[in-house]
Amino acid sequence: MTPRARVRMSGQERREQLLDVGRSVFAERGFDAASIEEIAQRAGITKPVVYEHFGGKEGLYAVIVDREVQNLISRFSSNVLEESHPRGMLEKAAQTFLRYIEEEKEGFRILVRDSPVGSTTGTLASVISDIASQVEYIFAGEFKTRGYDVKLAPLYSQALVGMVALVGQWWLDAGKPSRSEVSAHLVNLAWNGLKDLDADPSGTRSKKD
Repeated sequence: MTPRARVRMSGQERREQLLDVGRSVFAERGFDAASIEEIAQRAGITKPVVYEHFGGKEGLYAVIVDREVQNLISRFSSNVLEESHPRGMLEKAAQTFLRYIEEEKEGFRILVRDSPVGSTTGTLASVISDIASQVEYIFAGEFKTRGYDVKLAPLYSQALVGMVALVGQWWLDAGKPSRSEVSAHLVNLAWNGLKDLDADPSGTRSKKD
């Protein structure tokens, strides 16, 4: 396949083009299998242009991942805070994550793929941790109201977001049921579990040791 004729762009336009092209290539092939050659070819440029803007594959990947993480976190910040009732917050949190998966399939595929060796950002675990910190206050508020140990709120928020993320991976490939159905079932499980939560599931309060 021969490269397309080069289109004259400003530096910012070229950078945005490379981010879009790189996003598609990384989503399709993963970091290891993606190549600067293919990214340059799809963009209709030569490899040195990619190096000029990002310093290499790692630099391009890092910017793409950071942009996806910020996109996802900003959605949580703007949507979840609109709700005042804990169940409504849980619903918004689940719907927000699933909507991102539905609308940004390439971005989500990048986030759940393995990151380059030595990378501490962009892995599914790091994304779950970032998002969990955004919804932790939902559990903290409920626990405080019910007299439970508020220090356990991070554990439950990690569990909720992890559950949605893993179900989202399955749903992205399965393609059904609808987003609203998936969200409803996730919230049903999470809310009913929270509603009847055992304040001491391990029974430590009854143990003398």
